[in-house]
Amino acid sequence: MEKIREAIIVEGKDDTAAVKQAVSAIIIETHGFGMPEYIWPVIDRAYRERGIIVLTDPDYAGEKIRREIARRYPDCKHAFLPQGKAMKKGDIGVENAAPQDIREALQNARCTAEGSNGDVLTMEDMSVLGLTGSSDARRRREKLGNLLSIGYGNSRTFLRKLNQFGISREELYHRAGELE
Repeated sequence: MEKIREAIIVEGKDDTAAVKQAVSAIIIETHGFGMPEYIWPVIDRAYRERGIIVLTDPDYAGEKIRREIARRYPDCKHAFLPQGKAMKKGDIGVENAAPQDIREALQNARCTAEGSNGDVLTMEDMSVLGLTGSSDARRRREKLGNLLSIGYGNSRTFLRKLNQFGISREELYHRAGELE
């Protein structure tokens, strides 16, 4: 079984069970939206000593937890599961993903980019690539988010993620070419 050095941050015990089937790692549960205060010192220590990877559900609550963790730990890594790979009988969550999909998400985890890579992507790039303002923009953002391992977002959120994770214009246009 693949061993992950960083501690993996998940929402609950079912997520922990799914991740344990996929990799060997320290796993810290946030206990969902209402994270108890005693969890923060645990995450603090893991962040300092090992680094952390945030793997939350691809839904509103998961994104809110992810943002709070990223605010406190700016150098954390982010792993994203596509919604389709985290869905089972109408329920969305890490616990529904196959072990291979969890391993892939963790292998593709990205850090927040420090500063600019020189390429600040704009809404014009989004428009040129059909990621905003077109009838299939949502579908294109979802597929491209999966290809880039940054998850889904509406137009503004997606653009923020592209810049936040240091996606270059070259990489964006290359990967967008794979959508056709």
